[in-house]
Amino acid sequence: MALRIDDISINTIIGKGSEIKGNVKVNGFVRIDGDIDGNLETDGNVIVGENARIRGNITAKSIILGGIILGNIFATESVKVLEESVVIGDILSHKVQIEDSAIINGKCISIRNDEDYELATSKYLQSKAIIEKVSL
Repeated sequence: MALRIDDISINTIIGKGSEIKGNVKVNGFVRIDGDIDGNLETDGNVIVGENARIRGNITAKSIILGGIILGNIFATESVKVLEESVVIGDILSHKVQIEDSAIINGKCISIRNDEDYELATSKYLQSKAIIEKVSL
């Protein structure tokens, strides 16, 4: 696997005190220190700072979480949940690391094998779609 320049340099910063309402879709590495009320999607890495709050889903290659997420996390490579951070939602990734005193209220699917991961993710998304359809 080749290392992209986007893997090591931050392309987008949402600074402390910033507030975004709506979905955010960016290319490359993202750092969040403000608030997002909407989904965040990138093909790169995400760092969520300790003061950041996100109400929405995050989709990325890898995620390091230090803040609060009210939503689901989808990371193709890895998720690291740091001390004092909170996830109220589900986590799906090939690799998940959770430090002491982090809070997670949701399901966690962490499977290294690509085929098994894809199957589990597909089943998860199908079950979520069924639940959402029934609740309407």
